Amino acid sequence: MKMAAASLTIMILTLVGISIDGYHCKVVQFIFGDSLSDVGNNRYLSKSLAQANLPWYGIDFGNGLPNGRFSNGRTVADIIGDRTGLPRPPAFLDPSLTEDVILDNGVNYASGGGGILNETGGYFIQRLSLYKQIELFQGTQQLIKNKIGTTEAEKFFQEARYVVALGSNDFINNYLTGVYSDSWNYNDQSFIDYLMETLGAQLKLLHSLGARQLMVFGLGPMGCIPLQRVLSSDGNCQERTNKLALSFNQAGTKLLDNISTKLANASFKFGDAYGVVNDVITNPGNYGFNNSDSPCCSFGSIRPALTCVPASTLCEDRSKYVFWDEYHPSDSANELIANELIKKFGFMGVNQTEAPSPAPAASQEGD
Repeated sequence: MKMAAASLTIMILTLVGISIDGYHCKVVQFIFGDSLSDVGNNRYLSKSLAQANLPWYGIDFGNGLPNGRFSNGRTVADIIGDRTGLPRPPAFLDPSLTEDVILDNGVNYASGGGGILNETGGYFIQRLSLYKQIELFQGTQQLIKNKIGTTEAEKFFQEARYVVALGSNDFINNYLTGVYSDSWNYNDQSFIDYLMETLGAQLKLLHSLGARQLMVFGLGPMGCIPLQRVLSSDGNCQERTNKLALSFNQAGTKLLDNISTKLANASFKFGDAYGVVNDVITNPGNYGFNNSDSPCCSFGSIRPALTCVPASTLCEDRSKYVFWDEYHPSDSANELIANELIKKFGFMGVNQTEAPSPAPAASQEGD
């Protein structure tokens, strides 16, 4: 009878997906970021002015309809995850999100307009700052603990991969605007120091919540995005803005090196792709592009149009443009950036049971 009872117990545990030596979970991603990583959270922030919910956003992704990504296709995090066998995490605010979905796919908390600082992007009305995203992650953790137990949940979160990709809004939609107190309370260096102090505290908080393998994405030459060019007097890149990005990356690299040596079992890396992106913008033809200074999706001669809208016109070949709209890279540019980071850091594949998702279909001519 005892043998029969033991066999029945094993059968029950197997049927509910729990083995005797614990709950076996996939390695997933948790992504914290801004519009460069948002996969739909802002769609559910009804008052947010930072939106990608109109055509032609998403035209080269899936069914070609808007999906919350501020691009014609994939994000850098999408592509890195695909290439390394990690599932694409859904938006935290997606109503279909459940504990089972989280265990299979992770979560993306990124929000267009969000920043490292709580005050950043205030004129977008609704957006999730990094501290708010971390608060939501804490709620996610409680859900998973309730689902599989504290011990297995801690293992699940420690084995996961983490991406933190914010910072550009803290400059472009805060410090450089002249309308926030940060604009006059700090100079260039002291503002970067303020960002690093805040980011350091946030990364330590994530470590205390289980993050062990984490990458912070650095900033590209944000003074060369179409919006910055069109607002300059001569149409060229704004050098001060680019210098701020370089200083942010230098300070970020130092911060992450320091944190990795001080926090237990932490593998925290700073992903700096500034050099290759700058070279793409300077020498687009070397990388298969023919335009690196204006958006593919534009509203005729009206600049800046800020967002892509249904009345916008598209460039003839989207694969040849570095920028999709006034702010954001195209799918082709994101692929180049992702490949550079994969090569630079030698990312190893995980969960390699399925082939990675393919790149979007070849771009069609714009209407």
